[in-house]
Amino acid sequence: MDEPQVEERPFRRGRRIAVDVGDARIGVASCDPDGVLATPVETVPAGVKSQARIGAIVDEYGAIEVIVGLPRSLSGKEGPAAEKVRAYAARLANRVYPVPVRLVDERMSTVTATHGLRASGVKAKKGRSVVDQAAAVVILQSALESERVSGRPPGESVEATG
Repeated sequence: MDEPQVEERPFRRGRRIAVDVGDARIGVASCDPDGVLATPVETVPAGVKSQARIGAIVDEYGAIEVIVGLPRSLSGKEGPAAEKVRAYAARLANRVYPVPVRLVDERMSTVTATHGLRASGVKAKKGRSVVDQAAAVVILQSALESERVSGRPPGESVEATG
């Protein structure tokens, strides 16, 4: 008996950068060109210089895309934090153009990252900046998995306005 044919969905090859935008810190993660494993890169202080640093990371890694975690409530609604992140992502899209920027749902990423770090023995105070990087890793892994399953880029595109 022949095995059923499994349709291979296309997966775009190339490094992606993910950012977890917070009021004080921005966690940054990247993945390998095959999109198999997301790893922490660094924690960037939030503020006026953060966009320049993230732009430099995008260049340095030769990223094909930037994934920005969009904070939503558990019910899926967007509040003031999501508004801030949308504005940040729009500015970032202009800075890194022509590299596309996409917003993906980041519900529970910080909680997941915190639990994972705690389980591996990282203390809460010592781990604050590491939590931001770990949350970016969770966001990126989720986006990669979404693309693998759907065959489409994850989340929603952020248009650069020029």
